Amino acid sequence: MSQEKLEFLERSRTFWNPRKTQDWQDMGVDLVIDRREGYYLYDMDGRRLIDVHLNGGTYNLGHRHPELVEVLKAGTARFDMGNHHFPALARTALAEALALCTPGDLKYTMYGAGGAEAIELAIKSARHAAQKRKIVSIINAYHGHSGLSVKAGAERFTKIFLSEDTEGEFVQVPFNDLDAMEDALKGRDVAAVLMETIPATYGFPMPHEGYLPGVKQLCERYDAFYIADEVQTGLMRTGDMWGITRYGVEPDILVTGKGITGGLYPISCCIASERCAGWLKVDGFAHMSTAGGAELGCIVAMKTLEILQRPEVRTMVRYVSDYMRQGLNQIQDLYPDFFVGIRQHGVVMGLEFNHEQGAKPVMKHLYENGVWAIFSTLDPRVLQFKPGILMTQAECEDLLRRCEIAIGLARQEVMGGQRRIA
Repeated sequence: MSQEKLEFLERSRTFWNPRKTQDWQDMGVDLVIDRREGYYLYDMDGRRLIDVHLNGGTYNLGHRHPELVEVLKAGTARFDMGNHHFPALARTALAEALALCTPGDLKYTMYGAGGAEAIELAIKSARHAAQKRKIVSIINAYHGHSGLSVKAGAERFTKIFLSEDTEGEFVQVPFNDLDAMEDALKGRDVAAVLMETIPATYGFPMPHEGYLPGVKQLCERYDAFYIADEVQTGLMRTGDMWGITRYGVEPDILVTGKGITGGLYPISCCIASERCAGWLKVDGFAHMSTAGGAELGCIVAMKTLEILQRPEVRTMVRYVSDYMRQGLNQIQDLYPDFFVGIRQHGVVMGLEFNHEQGAKPVMKHLYENGVWAIFSTLDPRVLQFKPGILMTQAECEDLLRRCEIAIGLARQEVMGGQRRIA
């Protein structure tokens, strides 16, 4: 490590986030991101990494996608963030585009600056429409860190800030358990069920066949709304624009963020049905967000949606998905006692290892071998593995070669001299 980096990390500990900076060092990751291009990150010391973390799917199209950069640059000649109080060309155009490309009868778009704010909008909209307060989510869910959004997530993120739900308004049930979901809903006192289509921070456990449609049917039976959190599973990661449509579900509200602007300008979107957006006709000033729906971000988001809906993109997602799965299967065959599972829908992937912290040494050895992926915070047995939707065959081959080396080294570190099962 260069002296320059050592000095910078000390400044980071001093002025930014002491614990997080040190935790990465303790896990063997001294990454300080400098240049980034396509699906590559470059450390401040010049070392290149293939990015399959993508910051939760923010960089689905790659870092600094040239078409998005060009649109952003051109937009600055006329636009800035705008004024959130007034009608705006770009904001309305994006809302129209989202109404056209989202499932069912979703119509109105409400804007935030990040995913958590859009989740808050979804919760508040559902509560207004239902005139009920209770929200049901999944144990070990993650929906953001702000006031209402954090209450719908895991205890890991609520206790430290004394944000636990003390009034029984936020109920959590196990994933893939329809009986538990019905028990939570049958009192008819629930405003909405809030679901990540595939829970990301929990390690991408896949919905069982019929589970998500079953949840939607229970919502209809017990007069609750269905909110689809598509922040990480939307925008073509499953091979369709929205992951929820692959399961045949039409939500009452859909939330998107992260990749909607390719990582160039932060906005998020909550798209709701006429009924769920009813508050907009009662008091349009009831929720305000200075940066929500920033006009420059809307311009970039319009281009993102246009790129994603090109026919060749769907083809590429399926190609990358199939190619990566074949290669990962071969790696799993080499180390079946350690690399025990592949959770996958499209390029949404979680790699499961036979150790309670198994994804952490895999992450470290991937990092040392030029790949950046991250362990699942709420299930560190699982590595979040998110190939870009436009990766080339050569990039996929390079990635798989590095993964084979890293997983073998991690197995040796974790399992030592234990005999590998052939």
